[in-house]
Amino acid sequence: MSTRAAAQGGGGAEPPEELGLTDTEKGLWHAFRTGSMYDLRERDPAHDDPAGLHTWGPERTVRAVLVALLLLDGPPAAPGRVSAIKINGARLTGKLDLSGGNVTPYLELRNCRFEEEVLLPECRVTTARFIACAIPRFEGARLQAEGDLHLPRCTIDSGVRLTDARIGTDLQISQLTVRPDRRGQALAADGITVGQDLTAELLQSYGQVSLRGASIGVSLNLAGSMLRNPYGRRALNAPQLTVERSFHLTPARLRVAPLGEQTPPFGTGSRNFECHGGVRLDDGRFGGMVDFKDARFVMDEDQEISLRRIQTPELRFTGKPPEGGRVVLSGAKVGNLADTYASWPSPGRLQMAGFAYEHLIPTDRFPIAERLEWVAAATAEYSPEPYEQLANVLRRSGEDHDARRVLLAKHRRERETLGPAGKAWGYLQDWAVAYGYRPTRAMLWMAVLWALGTFFFSQVEAQATQKDSDARFNSALYALDILLPVIDLGQETAWQQRGAAQWVSALFVLAGWTLATTVAAGASRLLRRQ
Repeated sequence: MSTRAAAQGGGGAEPPEELGLTDTEKGLWHAFRTGSMYDLRERDPAHDDPAGLHTWGPERTVRAVLVALLLLDGPPAAPGRVSAIKINGARLTGKLDLSGGNVTPYLELRNCRFEEEVLLPECRVTTARFIACAIPRFEGARLQAEGDLHLPRCTIDSGVRLTDARIGTDLQISQLTVRPDRRGQALAADGITVGQDLTAELLQSYGQVSLRGASIGVSLNLAGSMLRNPYGRRALNAPQLTVERSFHLTPARLRVAPLGEQTPPFGTGSRNFECHGGVRLDDGRFGGMVDFKDARFVMDEDQEISLRRIQTPELRFTGKPPEGGRVVLSGAKVGNLADTYASWPSPGRLQMAGFAYEHLIPTDRFPIAERLEWVAAATAEYSPEPYEQLANVLRRSGEDHDARRVLLAKHRRERETLGPAGKAWGYLQDWAVAYGYRPTRAMLWMAVLWALGTFFFSQVEAQATQKDSDARFNSALYALDILLPVIDLGQETAWQQRGAAQWVSALFVLAGWTLATTVAAGASRLLRRQ
């Protein structure tokens, strides 16, 4: 007789003899029909730890094939009850293979020890919860869950695979400890779709977490998690990730979980998000914020936090300064940039070509001098774009003085790339009128030269160009006339200097034209900015 026929024989009140069930398995049979929790724990934390060394005997052992039988084609529920698999503290032998199956009953396994892997590829379930279990490997490619999939506080030794899975509501993997498979991947979830939240607080992974092309309906939370990947460049690989709301790489409050409890109470203290290895979020789309509060990144020199072309209304870059590696923001588009000076890497380890942001929201003291150092750190070779982006943002927020300082720094940085003649002209413009951003300096120079000229020419004798003229020489008007180009006060043509005074007069004319030219160049530059 087939296993299916045996399961259905006798209406399911008692398991058929043909199944050869142990007493423990018979208890599971009856618990399934009533939807009751089948609890096999000893109430001793040391003995009940699924990942511990204590041996679990036959009194706690259930064959995984029986669980699969009950889920896929089990006996009818007892009158007035809903059948379900609810097991606490069991040892499951053999593979739990539900591949391609349609699982209707509710599935909840707590504190269970699996001898072999769990196979759910292309399986359909309503809700499946594996809580604080020890599992060699979890295979769920193209799994479809109408409700939740939970793996909190589980220990999985050879990776979790959820490629192209479809989770109707929440994916809960908080406090999961997962080690890599043969390819170095701890969590392979490329193309996964989660209808609501993907919660992974205090996750510990020891291989790559891959979420390429994943879509999260609400938020993605990696608060307090520890990601390590000693087998490759990236600990988190999530290009083209879509999160409708926020993505959190922030501290999490530490919790103390009583044995068997799904939602532990809050304890004291917290743990920051920590990542050992590179992070790739290229081309990601986030409907809320991307929050790096207090996050710590430890990278080799060839690794990076890559945020190329991401789009988000708010980027909160307020973590610890990255240890090694670099931060790349090229092409990213951000609404609000909330940051601190101490969070950014040292010069040469920041790239932000094409990085666009609309508002700056410093969360700590971030004066304009340090903001200019931030821009310089991102431009090992001169590029005007980061300076102009910063100046535009400051101008829109009403900080015109700081915006002018940024543009002045841009011209001074550009000057270092010019040839000798360009540098000389640049220094002259800077000295005279600060490239047009300090026009009052030209008036000051003009006043100083006028005063010097008035004094000098009052000490020399000028000869009238018309011999019969009875006009008296006015040194102040003469000095002003030779200093002001274009404007003719008639003094320069009415009087003639001789000897050394003639050379001094020529120098004053040259100084006047130089000041006028630098002022005109600066004014033209300002008009182009407007």
